[in-house]
Amino acid sequence: MSDKILLNSKKIQIILQRLTCQLIENHGDFSNTVLIGLQPRGTYFAERIASILSNDYQIKNIKLGKLDITFYRDDFRRRDEPISANSTKINFLVENQKVVFIDDVLFSGRSINAALTAIQSYGRPAEVELLVLVDRRFSRHLPIQPDYKGATVDVINEEKVVVNWSTDGLSDSVYITNKNKK
Repeated sequence: MSDKILLNSKKIQIILQRLTCQLIENHGDFSNTVLIGLQPRGTYFAERIASILSNDYQIKNIKLGKLDITFYRDDFRRRDEPISANSTKINFLVENQKVVFIDDVLFSGRSINAALTAIQSYGRPAEVELLVLVDRRFSRHLPIQPDYKGATVDVINEEKVVVNWSTDGLSDSVYITNKNKK
């Protein structure tokens, strides 16, 4: 099975603008809202959203953090290969703030579950929302749903959703590939 393009660069740009506008509708000037990108892949997406908010819509003082959830995952000890952690960078308290978790793909919901546990180390949020680029809606193991989503895709178990960002040295794209492809 060959790779199938789900989103090209132009469609991703449109989605980024739409999601950013939805955030503005719900959070205004972001004075009580923080954006948290989930390491590693959600941080690229979060940086793009924050950049559009500040550059295109002149929203100042956006609080953007990066959260590593590696050791909060329920499966981190079950892997054959050793895992390496990413860095967490949250230079603010989330106490009584509206937190928007940002990730590239919502699959089983386990990453978001881990993020909910990890964020407690930084305070108790007033509320938590989830923004994802791609929602694999029939893959959920936990009852977690996005508040904001760029695209919804139905894939079978042998397929994987891959997101490329221009920061990777590639053009922005999302495609579906077979996990077992040789």
